[in-house]
Amino acid sequence: MNSGDAILFSGGAPGAEAAFGACAERHGIEEVNFTFEGHKIERHRGVRVLNHEELQNGDVSLAYVSKLMHRRYTDSPTIRKILQTIWYQVNNGQEIYVIGTILDDGTVRGGTGWGAEFAKLCNKPLHVFDQGKNSWLTWSGEDWEKRSSTSGPLITHVHFTGMGTRKIQANGKRAIDDLFSRSFGT
Repeated sequence: MNSGDAILFSGGAPGAEAAFGACAERHGIEEVNFTFEGHKIERHRGVRVLNHEELQNGDVSLAYVSKLMHRRYTDSPTIRKILQTIWYQVNNGQEIYVIGTILDDGTVRGGTGWGAEFAKLCNKPLHVFDQGKNSWLTWSGEDWEKRSSTSGPLITHVHFTGMGTRKIQANGKRAIDDLFSRSFGT
């Protein structure tokens, strides 16, 4: 695939999203970072500030998300807006790449977990690099399948999403770099 045709959808937050964005920029890939007024982000390339009406399009019941994720999400305006921007990231990408931790219940830790669950609900290809396991896992539609240690996923759609933890580790950054190199060359 030609990197000039690709678009990364993300949120520009510190950590994994900033690493995805920096890697996209190095590879000449367009970047769209969904955010909202007053949200602190690290990436300022391709920023798309969502207005109130647009945020409402991505609104979801926090009770539903809490039940689906087996944990409680507080009903704060900031958390709600973050979940709404995640809706835009997943909705626009045709395949989803996440850096984080898969928990014992099969969900991904943190707010990023909603993005992974939404990708499952939308039946989009979903790949998670679990930093603790130091491995890529792919959602099969029923369970997580570990990829071989020598092969990670390959970006195959021009519209893809990169998201994840703010607490990115060296192996998470390396996983992103390797993903882009495998997909677009060095």
